[in-house]
Amino acid sequence: MQKIVERAKELLADGTVNRVLGWKKGDMCFNPEPAFFETAEDLDENFVYGGFCGANLSKYMIDASKLEGKTLVLLKPCDTYSFNQLINEHRVDREKAYIIGVGCKGKLNIETIKQSGVKGILNITENGDMLNIETLYGNTEMKYSDALLERCHVCKGKEHKIYDELIGESQDTSDRERFAEVEKIEKMSPEEKFAFFQKELSKCIRCNACRNVCPACSCRKCVFDSTKFDSSQKANTDSFEEKMFHIIRAFHVAGRCTDCGECSRVCPQGIPLHLFNRKFIKDINEFYGEYQAGADVDAKGPLTEYTFGDCEPSIVKERG
Repeated sequence: MQKIVERAKELLADGTVNRVLGWKKGDMCFNPEPAFFETAEDLDENFVYGGFCGANLSKYMIDASKLEGKTLVLLKPCDTYSFNQLINEHRVDREKAYIIGVGCKGKLNIETIKQSGVKGILNITENGDMLNIETLYGNTEMKYSDALLERCHVCKGKEHKIYDELIGESQDTSDRERFAEVEKIEKMSPEEKFAFFQKELSKCIRCNACRNVCPACSCRKCVFDSTKFDSSQKANTDSFEEKMFHIIRAFHVAGRCTDCGECSRVCPQGIPLHLFNRKFIKDINEFYGEYQAGADVDAKGPLTEYTFGDCEPSIVKERG
């Protein structure tokens, strides 16, 4: 972390950048927050980078691109896919960003740690491949790899797709098949599928955290904020509206979602929202050929161009 801080201070001091976009300390060690830093003192006092810095900072660059001067942004390998996609959609200005690709050995999920039975957490420190956890009831340990976010188990790879310089090394964390969860649901009967998603989506409190954090949800005005359609309420007496929100949002980002997993990470109800997006990714791969949004800044998405080999609209194409 210190190398990142020192390099950021150098770039601020020589005028290369006007600000730094990174992570600051939260009220607990396991909830750092995205933040802008404009002084060396602020960096020294509040900047952090560790296992719980899972937030994808790409979306914050939409507004940062409109500020004077360059913004130094710290991107993990998976974040660079989102940044590339935002460039592709003309939502961020590459010339206004100085990108430092930071090393990543997978990011931690505090809920996984809590679900393992650990209670009263006071502090968590990283010690190589282990986590030292201080609690109200004594100290305990946990393997780092046992506390990873779901997305890290199906990591797309540790190669930064776009950067100006790199700091730190990355470790491969992929140990699961990316579409295994989707395939399990595909094998369900229609009634079982409906019951599964009925149960999960019934937890939704319409906090909009998934939408607000999603790099692909970059519209200035969201249809679900329109009072004309009475869809801005937080709580609903009719469960249909909450289902409509998530299904429409999944269609909205189809072909553009990089599978960064932020929607599931921030959901306070623990809804596996990434399953909707990953289902679309799987279908696009099968219908149009392998495609990864954000892998190539100049690539055209399969849903934004037409070829004679495309499956016909309204016809269920046979899977090969």
